[in-house]
Amino acid sequence: MLDESLLDTPGALSDADRRGLLRGAAEAGARVRTAARHAAEAGVQELKPDGRPRAVLIAGPGAAATCVADLLGTLAGAGSPVTRLAPAGVAPAAGALRWELPGWAGSVDLLLIATPDGTEPGLSLLAEQAYRRGCTVVAVAPPRTPLAEALDASHGLFVPMATAPYEQDTPLAASAPGVLWALLTPLLALLDRIGLLAAPADALEKVADRLDHIAESCGPAIATYSNPAKTLAAELADALPVIWTEGTSAGPAGRRFAAALAELAGHPGVVAELPEALAAHSALLAGPLAASADPDDFFRDRVEEAPALHARVVLLRDRPGGSLSAAPAARELALSHDTPISELEPEAGGELETLAELIAITDFAAVYLALASGA
Repeated sequence: MLDESLLDTPGALSDADRRGLLRGAAEAGARVRTAARHAAEAGVQELKPDGRPRAVLIAGPGAAATCVADLLGTLAGAGSPVTRLAPAGVAPAAGALRWELPGWAGSVDLLLIATPDGTEPGLSLLAEQAYRRGCTVVAVAPPRTPLAEALDASHGLFVPMATAPYEQDTPLAASAPGVLWALLTPLLALLDRIGLLAAPADALEKVADRLDHIAESCGPAIATYSNPAKTLAAELADALPVIWTEGTSAGPAGRRFAAALAELAGHPGVVAELPEALAAHSALLAGPLAASADPDDFFRDRVEEAPALHARVVLLRDRPGGSLSAAPAARELALSHDTPISELEPEAGGELETLAELIAITDFAAVYLALASGA
C-alpha cells in the first residue's frame, strides 16, 4: 500500500530514504560533471584512436551494466555493434560471477567494463584475458579496488567512478540513479573521442543542466500535484505499469524504468516499443488486468480488502508530436479498455538531453514509489 501522505512530507521522505536514493537522483547533474572530469583526468581526451573498433563489448554486473550497454548501443547506432557480455555463475554475488570473451574477439575490438563494485574476480580475469587477446580495455569502477589493479597490470585505461561520501560504506543498488550516470558518463566521453557517437563536453554539460532542472521540478519539496515524478508514483501505486515507448532514445529509458521499478520498489512492469507494443499487449489490456475487468470493483471494501491490480499504460516519447506516430492508436487502445494512461514527453533539446530527462523523471518516480510503499 502506498502512503500518499508521505509523498508530501519531505522530512518523512528523508527519514525513509535509508539507501540515499533521493539524494542520488537529486545529485545526478553533479555526478555527470564529476564523472566527466574524472574521464578527462584519466586521459580520455588525449587518446589518439586508430579508427573505430570492429565491435564494442560491455561487461559488468546487474542492471547498471545492462542499462549502460542498452544506452550506448542505441546512441552508437550502426557505427559499431555494441554487445553486453552476460555473466555466468551460481549466484549474483561478486565472487561467483564469470565473464568470457567471444571466440572472435581480438585486437580490433574494444572491451568496456562498468561496475559499481570493482571486487569481482571475474572482471579482473576478463581484463587479463582481453589483454592476452590484444583487445583494448577501458574500465569505470570505484578506485583502489582489485579491478583497478588489474587494469594497471594489463595496461588498460581505468577511470575512477564518481561516488559520493555517503555511498562508501553502503552497497549500491545497480538501478540507483547516481550509479547510472557515474558509469555512463565516462564511456560517453570515450565513445565520442573514438567517433562512435556524439557526446562532446558541451553536450555533457547540457545533460547535467537538464538533470539539475528535473531535480528542481521533481524534488521532495515540490507538492505531488505539480511534481510529475510524484504524480506518476501515485498513479502506479496499485497498477501494473505497461510501459510503451516511442522514439529511439525512449526505448532504453523505458527498459531502465522497468528495471528500476523492480529493483528499487519491488514493483513489476512490462515494457515494449510502439507500434509493436499495440499487438504485443493488446490481450493484456483486454484480460483480467484491465480496469474494466471487474465491474464490482467500485463497490469493493477498500479498507478490508487489498486493492486489485490493474494495468496502467505509461507512454514515454522522445519525438515531436507532429512526426509519424503511433501514440494516437496507443491512446485509443488503452481507453477502449478503460485503461488509464500516463504520458511523459521531454522538452526540446539534443538526443542526450531528452534521454536524460526521461530517465531522470522515471528514476524519481521509482524512488518515490519505493519510499512511499516501504520497499
